[in-house]
Amino acid sequence: MGCNCRCKESCCSELVRPVGSWVALVTPFTNDDKVDMEGFARLVDFHVANGSDGVIFLGSTGEATSLSIDEKKEIIRAMAPYCKGKIPAYFGVTCPTTKDTVALAQLVEECGGDGVMMVVPPYIAPPQDAVYDYFATVAKSISIGVAIYNNPSRVIVNIDPETVIKLAEIPNVVADKEAMGNISQLAEIIPATKGKLNVLCCDFPKYSLILPTLALGGHGTANVAGNIIPREMAELSRPWASWEDFKRTQALAEEYRPIMKACYSVTNPVSVKAAMEYLGLPSGKPRLPLKPMVGEKLEQLKQLLDQFKLREKYGL
Repeated sequence: MGCNCRCKESCCSELVRPVGSWVALVTPFTNDDKVDMEGFARLVDFHVANGSDGVIFLGSTGEATSLSIDEKKEIIRAMAPYCKGKIPAYFGVTCPTTKDTVALAQLVEECGGDGVMMVVPPYIAPPQDAVYDYFATVAKSISIGVAIYNNPSRVIVNIDPETVIKLAEIPNVVADKEAMGNISQLAEIIPATKGKLNVLCCDFPKYSLILPTLALGGHGTANVAGNIIPREMAELSRPWASWEDFKRTQALAEEYRPIMKACYSVTNPVSVKAAMEYLGLPSGKPRLPLKPMVGEKLEQLKQLLDQFKLREKYGL
């Protein structure tokens, strides 16, 4: 059967398939609330230098819903070329309509991005057949990789395993990031997709998905904590090939659980932006209506970062 994405069949083997630690980048803002492109470049260089396997722009950590369509286009046009040859980069492209999502996905391809990530459009709560059609239409409009992002706590609708498995039949749908608290979903998707789909999980400690995902044959994480501990998340997110790999991940997950927990202590990305600002990394304040972290929680976060000596470790 021929390829049914827009690409030529031979290109499907050349798609960038996320493995390891893919860091969901914050969107840094200047003091006057503009997107800080120089800050973005510094963040990319930071992840190149510290072993992140890939970066994701315009996800929930990147405050995508608080950015205008023009700002999203500006970020894509600037950062897709900047990342080329340095580090693989995917871009969130979800818009309220299929038409606008297709247009943004095609812009990512035109600018040289490695792939797009899509979540169910929030608020509209579509049924599963509409979810499938939305993802499939966008995927078939481009030839670069497509990652499914399942985050029902943000968008109400879970992307059911049957829908994910069906989407995996589209050749350029190459990854599935699961951010939900149901391990049985992973246990169903990973064997059923037979290697067609690289399954990654979030690093939210309440879900505790990292060990189960890797144990079931998953491929890594799409994480928030990597914004401040990229080396540790790169080690933590490597797929397993031996018992030693399990022991390494188990030990790292236990050691750095306080950091991961702190990154989610206030609505994402409020906590991780506060941590980055304290460490001297480009971040800026979260965009209103989200407010910066203040008071006792902020002091506790600073003490935790000092305890792990992250400034010294990363030369910040």
